[in-house]
Amino acid sequence: MANRHRGEIDAELGGRRRTLVLTLGALAELEAAFAASDLVALAQRFGSGHLSARDLVRILAAGLRGAGETVSDDEVAAMTVAGGAPGYATIAAELITATFGEAAA
Repeated sequence: MANRHRGEIDAELGGRRRTLVLTLGALAELEAAFAASDLVALAQRFGSGHLSARDLVRILAAGLRGAGETVSDDEVAAMTVAGGAPGYATIAAELITATFGEAAA
């Protein structure tokens, strides 16, 4: 079960209930992926409301790896989510909110 005080969330991805968390390592991974200079720039990027499907894959994959799963971006891209594209966006928004608070989501 996810601990929101540690920034964890639970979500169903690929037919399984999984925990996601953006650890410091996962955030560093996302800074590099998005060419963000720091956490503030990363939060601003997420808060822009303009995320591509590839962005969602990167965020969800980093969250799964942060929670200890050994999963590639390509494996995450192949996972199904209830609700289709809006479902992926909802999970990413929940993870970002758990990490940065409401302002970044």
